[in-house]
Amino acid sequence: MRKFEYKPPRVHSGELRTPITFYEYAPNQGPEPGETEKQTLHECMGKITEVWMKDVELAKSNGTLSDITITIRDPLDDYFATDKHYISINHPQYRNNRYNVKHVQPDPQNNRLINIIAKLVTLV
Repeated sequence: MRKFEYKPPRVHSGELRTPITFYEYAPNQGPEPGETEKQTLHECMGKITEVWMKDVELAKSNGTLSDITITIRDPLDDYFATDKHYISINHPQYRNNRYNVKHVQPDPQNNRLINIIAKLVTLV
């Protein structure tokens, strides 16, 4: 019989250190094209994961090199991320970038967290 050993979850709340803001955008009111921030939907702390070095060639061929994975606590009924929402990351490396939510899925290792896959949309 195999001995039981506790394995802690891969991501825990101590690793959620980056401030993240979810926005909703609306078209500009005048004749100028583009969008402006309509309202802030949710603010939280998260962990950012980029494309792994072993997957860089695959990401280049798929056109997903600028995709990131964000792990946040599950907000339950307070907020539901959809593909119409944008993300702003308050970190020096990501400060001038806006990301669009591409896919939302529960974290298979920990049901208290969700993974959000986002792609780079604009440079502010």
